[in-house]
Amino acid sequence: MNANLAVIYDNLDYLLWGRLAAGEPGGVALTLMMAIGAGALALPLGILLACVAWRFPGTVRRLLYLWAEIIRGIPLIFVIFWLWYLLPMLTGSDMPGAVTVTLALAWFTAAMVMHSVLAGLQALPKGQFEAALTQGFSAGQSLRLILLPQTLRNVLPSLVGIFIGLLKDTSLAFIVNVPELTTVAGQVNNRVQIYPTAIFIFIGVVYYLLCFGLERVAKRWQRRVAA
Repeated sequence: MNANLAVIYDNLDYLLWGRLAAGEPGGVALTLMMAIGAGALALPLGILLACVAWRFPGTVRRLLYLWAEIIRGIPLIFVIFWLWYLLPMLTGSDMPGAVTVTLALAWFTAAMVMHSVLAGLQALPKGQFEAALTQGFSAGQSLRLILLPQTLRNVLPSLVGIFIGLLKDTSLAFIVNVPELTTVAGQVNNRVQIYPTAIFIFIGVVYYLLCFGLERVAKRWQRRVAA
């Protein structure tokens, strides 16, 4: 047991933040950086697309629905591969692997956020929008000031689930050798070639604690908003 714990202790710095001192973050630090970056892009983009789809129920909504369904129906690992090869062709230069994975996660997650927020908007009583218009609000003001706050409060549990999934999906970055938590755990295991069970149980515990922490923060915020 002591030897099992020693392999974790000896490599703890690398598992937590990689080569951060050399300007190359990894491990838990890079996992959180990618998750936060992807979430910061996906949340406003998904909300914006949901608002557009709600406001324009004809062809625009059908096209956005089609886009969201296609993205949600494709394994995320394929999205990462596509952007890994597509972005250098579009930009004319190689992009850092962590940036590519972050953009792939944001694109994938934005479709889920759009679907969830749009469902929340459609669940509100239709009379609220008409009532806001009669009070002198513009369509944009009605959506931003009256409908969206209610919707986001109602769909918060769904959004929390989406972002917990996003946090766990960062582990797929190992397929393009981005040194996030799962990748560095594999590197440590390949280097020491002993006690793989201890290493990967530790990684599982870390992912659980990160997701549990996100859930608790979201619940506390939800209670505060409700109060």
